[in-house]
Amino acid sequence: MARDEPLQKSLIRDTTAYFAYLLLVTTLGTFQFGFHLAELNAPQDVLTCKKRSLQQSSLSTSLPHCISMNTTQFSVVTSIFTLGGLIGALSAGPSCNQYGRLLTMQATTISFVIGSALETFATNIPTLCFGRLISGLGCGAAIVVVPIYIAETAPPKEKGLFGAFTQISINVGILAAQLLGHFLSRGNLWRIVLAVAGGIGLVQLAGLFLVPESPKWLAEHRSPQQARQILRKIRGHKADIDAEVKGWNIDATDDDILEEEALLSAPPGSHPVPNPKPAAASIGIWDALVHPAYRPAMIAVVAVMLAQQLTGVNSIVMYSVSLLSSLLPATASLLIVAVSALNLVVTTLCAPLSDKIGRKTCLLLSIAGMGICSVLLALGLLFGVKLLAAIATLVFVASFAVGVGPVPFMLANELVGPEAVGATQSTGLAANWIATFLVSQFFPIVNKALGGQGKVYFIFAGFAALFGAFIAYWVPETKGKSGIEEVWGKREARERIE
Repeated sequence: MARDEPLQKSLIRDTTAYFAYLLLVTTLGTFQFGFHLAELNAPQDVLTCKKRSLQQSSLSTSLPHCISMNTTQFSVVTSIFTLGGLIGALSAGPSCNQYGRLLTMQATTISFVIGSALETFATNIPTLCFGRLISGLGCGAAIVVVPIYIAETAPPKEKGLFGAFTQISINVGILAAQLLGHFLSRGNLWRIVLAVAGGIGLVQLAGLFLVPESPKWLAEHRSPQQARQILRKIRGHKADIDAEVKGWNIDATDDDILEEEALLSAPPGSHPVPNPKPAAASIGIWDALVHPAYRPAMIAVVAVMLAQQLTGVNSIVMYSVSLLSSLLPATASLLIVAVSALNLVVTTLCAPLSDKIGRKTCLLLSIAGMGICSVLLALGLLFGVKLLAAIATLVFVASFAVGVGPVPFMLANELVGPEAVGATQSTGLAANWIATFLVSQFFPIVNKALGGQGKVYFIFAGFAALFGAFIAYWVPETKGKSGIEEVWGKREARERIE
């Protein structure tokens, strides 16, 4: 208990009600990612006219109860979400660097509302696909900008803890979608599941009007006085913010700050007026890829993002109900709700873990657990051992929550300087979305080609072994290190600055 006391004390000291509000509102964007990822899982059979529910409750509308489609068409509907996510992720990095974190987050909410509306009222496959594509645009951008915003506003000593809230909010979204799907997968009530995301998008849009721009982004773009003012509000008036301000590497005298703080009092939710001083130079995606000083970090982030998806977690999130229904026909849907709840609980409980034992250690433990469980799940499905399949599924998701779930979203901010964070995060998330597309599009096809008995999980086990070895060799530990100078060494850090 003594070990936990410093963390509890620092949380009470460093976490203000205003920061808690910022965390809640901004993570609604990553909540949407989890929600849209899982929204079609439970209602799949009812939505595609494969089967009818015994309870034929429905909305009193002229909308059809289902949209007839085969396995391949449903795979396209599911995976096109990832195409929108890829486009959103690639565009969000340059956008949040040039226009700010706040404006980018506000733009994502428009995609959530429009995409969800199209999905809710869809009467055919093309409309449903287009809605999923638009929703994906917002989710792809949100999954880039939200972790950056959290890293730039979280108390320095608890960055790992609050960085895990990206994955926690994703898990809350997955659980919400699975729960709603479990109770509303009948008649055309599944449309309510799709409409909920649009309502949450409107709530977030309203909430963002009280959210300020990231103080670190403002400082890097030569608005240090307004940045200091915002940081003071986030940390509380009694907090010592001098160390954080020094970390911004800005050039402003105390007289400048005192004089201009009186003039710069932009309200939350507004965007900073362009400053006549030149902004800090940002590194584009291509420049970061070809520059020898940034390339190792880009490779590390891309590899960890690929590992997050190619170890198979979204085969559980997207297809587990249909996958397990032949083995557990009566309880498959409830099992997946339990899986989603376990994922949320373990991620929340393990949130401080990366600050205690390190990011890299969490990743390696997580991948090892997922690889072992992939083999056990394959054997359980192959030989019809229900208990083994159920336990393997639960432990697989719990292992994911320990490291592979939350840690990848933290690394970009810890492996590169602020000038390349947007490019690195965008590239990593683009790779993540491509891998998500591959899993969502080809998992049912490969599973069917291999006989539909879980043999595909041997492939995921192989990926776990491959990525585990690469991460152990390539990815540096970032726990307890104040910047890239400590992470990569002084020489490499100087090369980045030059």
